[in-house]
Amino acid sequence: MPTSSQKSLDAVKRALGKCVKTDPQSLHRVSMDNARLSFTPDALICPKSNEQVATVLKLANRYQVPITTRGAGSATTGAASPVRGGWVLDLSGWKRMRIEPIQGLATVDVGVTVEALNVAAEKAGWFYPPDPSSKRYATVGGSIATNAGGLRGAKYGVTRDYVLGLEGFLPTGSFVKWAGPFKKFASGYNLRDLWIGSEGTLGVITRAHLKLVPKPEAKWTGLMAFKHERDAIRAAIALMKSRAVPAIMEFMDRQTVACASERLGRPVFNAVPQACLLLVELDGDAHAVRKARKHAVTWAKTYAHQYRETQDLEKAEHLWEVRRTCSQAMFQMGDTKINEDIVVPVRAYEKLINYTLQLKRETGLATPTFGHIADGNFHVHLMYQRDDPEQLQRAAEGVNKIMQKVVDLGGAITGEHGIGLSKSPFLRLQHSAAEIEAMQAVKHALDPNNILNPGKIFEPFEIWQVRPDYDMTFPWH
Repeated sequence: MPTSSQKSLDAVKRALGKCVKTDPQSLHRVSMDNARLSFTPDALICPKSNEQVATVLKLANRYQVPITTRGAGSATTGAASPVRGGWVLDLSGWKRMRIEPIQGLATVDVGVTVEALNVAAEKAGWFYPPDPSSKRYATVGGSIATNAGGLRGAKYGVTRDYVLGLEGFLPTGSFVKWAGPFKKFASGYNLRDLWIGSEGTLGVITRAHLKLVPKPEAKWTGLMAFKHERDAIRAAIALMKSRAVPAIMEFMDRQTVACASERLGRPVFNAVPQACLLLVELDGDAHAVRKARKHAVTWAKTYAHQYRETQDLEKAEHLWEVRRTCSQAMFQMGDTKINEDIVVPVRAYEKLINYTLQLKRETGLATPTFGHIADGNFHVHLMYQRDDPEQLQRAAEGVNKIMQKVVDLGGAITGEHGIGLSKSPFLRLQHSAAEIEAMQAVKHALDPNNILNPGKIFEPFEIWQVRPDYDMTFPWH
């Protein structure tokens, strides 16, 4: 007699035919995301229409099959890994896009990449600000599912700030629209925002209506060197106090810069070979940028040990080189990294960075830290050798300590990556029992059979008991 799993697989194959793949190569490709935690599903399904998505979800409910919705797989927390097996619903091929040039609106399928959206918007004189580092690969659907941020968050906000409406399916297979392609909407509960950041646990998004902003006509870029992290932090706070709002202000500690310098084969600043850096970018209309540049140069002369600045886009790329290099350069300190995208309030910046240096001494592991200092979103890393059990243990202890410290400082355990699997052990540090129960009540109400992305967010996952399938070739590391 066929097993329940085989019955469900036969049923979906009859319904969708060649859209269903079960060959080992296809299943392995979608068994993990950028967290490199591999779980083999029973089938990969690439639906071609809304009707097929509805069919998949209805069959999944009938046979109690877990569904993991997937885009490019650039998630960093295991949110797109099919931890319970079942079926992977791949929407990365959904790529229709339309730009409305009068009001600045975009209607896009969820498989459109963030970069492709911005290229199309800029051709029409508009701009889509969210810019996750994986934007060449990250899909609009995935960035909505995790409420992705990026470098421009302080001035422009995050993905949630640009979502006007969503279309897709409830876990039961019913089609729904939450708001739409208009800037005002006050009808009923705001379930649109409930889906944003829910990591594919409350619905399947198929199309999004997004707000665009006018494309900035000018930019200014500056790179500033400091001898110590506290000097850079105090300089950044001084700039923010002056009411200057940079589009980007990136912090890189001395460990990070040392790695990047070694990879580049030269110091970033000869006068400060052991530098901590701030990378600042201003944008807007030409007159405003010229005025802001004068203020920024005066600020740099006051606080930085050395600086460079330019309004030439090609020269700006040279200033960006160290920031674009630093993530890969860290693997000189260990072949495996833990990257925590924590957030702390401005009053806790120095305490956080001091703690990363303390953790380096306590664990004996490198703790390079960089991030978006204008909005308090720092990427704290722990580097270790994956084949060394002792280093693995110290890394595990270290990440627990950093998460507890972040919460103690009044911060958040994630700013833009989400919870997924890898951060699930820390959810209860951030949220009370009442808060988690309320979230789970929503989940149960919308997904009574728990088919959508089960095993994520709420159930603590012991990541250290699973050997990640690290391959270090993912281009968005």
